[in-house]
Amino acid sequence: MRYRCLIIDDEPIAIKVISNYLEQLPHFEVAGGFTNAFDSLNDLHSNHIDLLFLDIMMPGINGLEFIRSLTNPPKVIFTTAYRNYAPEAFDVDALDYLVKPIPFERFLKAVNKFLEIQERRTINNTSETIILKSDKKNYKVFLDDILYIESMDDYIKVHTKHTSLVCYLRLSGIENLLDKSRFIRIHRAYIINREHVSLFTNTHIEIAGKLLPVGRSYREEVPKRLI
Repeated sequence: MRYRCLIIDDEPIAIKVISNYLEQLPHFEVAGGFTNAFDSLNDLHSNHIDLLFLDIMMPGINGLEFIRSLTNPPKVIFTTAYRNYAPEAFDVDALDYLVKPIPFERFLKAVNKFLEIQERRTINNTSETIILKSDKKNYKVFLDDILYIESMDDYIKVHTKHTSLVCYLRLSGIENLLDKSRFIRIHRAYIINREHVSLFTNTHIEIAGKLLPVGRSYREEVPKRLI
């Protein structure tokens, strides 16, 4: 799996350095680079970003203020010329804090932290469960067993390997409980478990013999998430 990275830094040379570092690593790809934090908002909101490299001292809004403004930010590694913001950076759950100029060895240590976290999440997800209430009963469902989830207005229908459960919950509600590296929104009415995809095109995905539509606004991003 390749993790999508976004770089925000008001110095183009800094973006180039980090891009060059990432291009040497097989598990990462550069989804974009911006010299202005506000210009990155569309990418952050419409595309899946796994890891954000973020400068602190920038015109308009600094990196700390920017990350606090995001509702559901990706993992972040701060890259800055200033050492004194480290305590604030870790207060916003920064993965690491890199001081420029950044040696490749130090950069590698930071991204390895990210990979270790992702590996632990993958291992944990094989045994993780979620409690779903359906027909006045509580069901313990293994996340690995979920095939896809379908929206039915104020309800959702969770399709698993063994059964289907109708729950009084909106799709956005369960989406917030799921691992976004594994469960992918493909349509305003569908979330899928990428592990169970048997085939896909830009317009449809097949899971367990069921053909599901890919919404127009998701057609550029979804195939990238499945490769």
